[in-house]
Amino acid sequence: MGCFGFLKSVMFLFNGIIFVAGAAILGVGIWVKVDSGSVLSFLQKIQGAPGELGKVLNVGYLLIAVGAVLLVLGFLGCCGAIKESRCMLLLFFIIILIVFIVEVAGAIVLLAFKPQAENLIKQMESEVVKSLKYDYWKNADITGLWNTTMSTLKCCGFNNYTDFTNSEFKNKTKSYPAQCCNKALCDDKTALGLNIQGCFPALKKLVDDNSVIIIAVALGIAALELVAMIVSMILYNRIGSKQA
Repeated sequence: MGCFGFLKSVMFLFNGIIFVAGAAILGVGIWVKVDSGSVLSFLQKIQGAPGELGKVLNVGYLLIAVGAVLLVLGFLGCCGAIKESRCMLLLFFIIILIVFIVEVAGAIVLLAFKPQAENLIKQMESEVVKSLKYDYWKNADITGLWNTTMSTLKCCGFNNYTDFTNSEFKNKTKSYPAQCCNKALCDDKTALGLNIQGCFPALKKLVDDNSVIIIAVALGIAALELVAMIVSMILYNRIGSKQA
């Protein structure tokens, strides 16, 4: 087979997987958006599922975008390798390069401005708490978003349960949200005793605890992208040499 044939096979196999994955993701995204009624009905049949689960329909656009990009990449990589098309391989390289540059730039910005981002979020604390006090329970979207966040992160409020003190929800129901006590009726004594952490420190802790995994995954993806770019350029040059 030789080195050239081996690289072609690897390129085809690798991008074939990407193509299939992209097609699947794109299909799911289109299904979620087009047949949203059936999806919503299915989600509502899941026993114990929160009502806010229906908001997953909004992910459809993201799935369509990601699926389309993967589909194009897979197609260019597969056809470029098998058909020995320098144009397709070059397009494949350019797209991967753009994605790689965006990822690197995003990582640099994230690392450089992480302290500022935390300070900015803390500065927004008063507005967030104000929203909890006046909009939680009254605004369905905000209520759903907070319920999903608190249930997922096992947290209560922005800082803790006191964010709901004298809130519209507390004044009307005489109780804190169930997530603040892990039970439906959440009174002051129980909330104080459990003192479940707020969602901001919970989110910060989640990121800090999983930072190694996040970095490892990011480096792994970056390495795959580099390998893909190198292989595509090797094939591009070899094909050019054959055609010369």
